[in-house]
Amino acid sequence: MKRKFRLTRSSDFKRVKRQGKSFAHPLVVLVADQGLEDEVRIGVSAGRSVGNAVKRNRAKRQMRASLSSLIDKVQPGWDLVFLARKPITEALYDEILAAEEHLLKRAKIFRDDT
Repeated sequence: MKRKFRLTRSSDFKRVKRQGKSFAHPLVVLVADQGLEDEVRIGVSAGRSVGNAVKRNRAKRQMRASLSSLIDKVQPGWDLVFLARKPITEALYDEILAAEEHLLKRAKIFRDDT
């Protein structure tokens, strides 16, 4: 995922977590909030419950990679935070991609052109 689409400041993460609406899935949790800018910004996080540093970083890399293919289909003007859950360490790329797409559709911010 390109850097311009990333949430990087901890203040932005805190604002989205505090004000946003959350949507849960066994692999990932999505917290969505109306953004301050006209573009989509996405943050990815994995807590210690996911595993050690190697497992957390792998989970974040997989989430970012799958989100890069979905970012064009997300409505502009949203700040999104994806939080990894423990089962993500055993999940395949396609399962993570499907989970993220499912959450975006539930949040009604996914543009499905089909």
